[in-house]
Amino acid sequence: MIPFLALIRKDLKMFFNDRRALIVSMLVPIALASFFGYLFGGQGGNAETSKVVVLVIDQDGSDISRGLITQLAGDKTLDVKPSTLDAARAAVRKGKATAAIVIPKNFGKDAGHALFTGASKPELSLLYDPSHNVELGMVKGILSGAVMQTVSKEMFTGSSGRDVVNESLAQVENNPQIPAGQRKALRDLLGGVNELNAQRDREGASGQGAMSGGLSMPYETHEEAITSGDNVAYNGYAHSFGGMGVQFILFMGMDVGIALLLLRQSGLWQRLRAAPLSRTTLMGSRTVSASLIAGFILLVLFSFARVVFGVRILGSFAGFVGVCAAFSLMTASFGLMVAALGETVEATRGYSIMATLFMVMLGGAWVPTFIFPKWLQKLTVVVPTRWAMDGLDGMTWRGLGFSSAIAPIAVLLLFTLLFGMVAVMRFRWRTE
Repeated sequence: MIPFLALIRKDLKMFFNDRRALIVSMLVPIALASFFGYLFGGQGGNAETSKVVVLVIDQDGSDISRGLITQLAGDKTLDVKPSTLDAARAAVRKGKATAAIVIPKNFGKDAGHALFTGASKPELSLLYDPSHNVELGMVKGILSGAVMQTVSKEMFTGSSGRDVVNESLAQVENNPQIPAGQRKALRDLLGGVNELNAQRDREGASGQGAMSGGLSMPYETHEEAITSGDNVAYNGYAHSFGGMGVQFILFMGMDVGIALLLLRQSGLWQRLRAAPLSRTTLMGSRTVSASLIAGFILLVLFSFARVVFGVRILGSFAGFVGVCAAFSLMTASFGLMVAALGETVEATRGYSIMATLFMVMLGGAWVPTFIFPKWLQKLTVVVPTRWAMDGLDGMTWRGLGFSSAIAPIAVLLLFTLLFGMVAVMRFRWRTE
């Protein structure tokens, strides 16, 4: 054990003596985790989000088109600006606007007729940036509600709506293709609208009828974020610090493997092999020292997150420690596998960086995996970082018990064993 502990002490001393590497290992993940945590909601998920820029081209100039623009501008998620068609196309093409809505000529009149008689519906042209599909869906939903409310308000209570109702009544009476039963129903409907308008005239302009605001959504939503308990707000920094910790610890493990290759090039490996040290001592000491360094990095990151951003371990503390320890061991065995499979330092650094970035990306360290397509979500179960992120999320903001940490710990230990076996079988113990 004395040589074994001496080798571990040597690795730790080299790590802490390299001030530049130590600072990079601590400050860079802290800075990136803070940025991504703020970007994806921060504490409580209440961070201010930027509005979606929407340009509106009003070619109609009717009461309905003006009311529609007012309705859209009142939505807190949209930044509505007037524009011309050519200018809007250029702005969307350059990425300065997410979408542009073109209100065609006679839209108000045609929409009113379509509301009562099912006549051909006018089209609203929607120009959009294809890189903003998520925002496009939101804009279309807001637009549909705004159109329905604005058109119904004008048709039932507006001055131009009365003309449309009278025109629609004439069309119903003069259209022989409408069955008698439907003609009577439409006549009663339009006559009721006329009666409603006449009653409002008798009550005066200040009369507040049931339809004064137009048709609106017949429901409201009650939003409740499901976290670890009642009155416990979601803290987005928990995920971002876990993700950045996973990424930079994997880079540290990669450096462990490259350091072994450098030992070969410098001749120090031959001296270690000449010493009375077994293979278990040489490889085991590197595994333990790398695991301790990984655990230290996680300790610093989550301590900083706890003090500065209020990240707490709301689930099982033993489960959190178990996930951290299993991931640290997996990282160490990954570093040894890098050294075993590498031929030269330059080539090894290239493919190991690529492998690390793929594991980080597919594991949900940068963005949560629920954003991925369904087929990719299923595929990522074979990526060890996915289990590490699920375990850290479960033990921090989700507040899950130790039983939820068993599967991530088991899978990470399985990958540790797999990477370790590859390292032992492929490692060149003798230098040519």
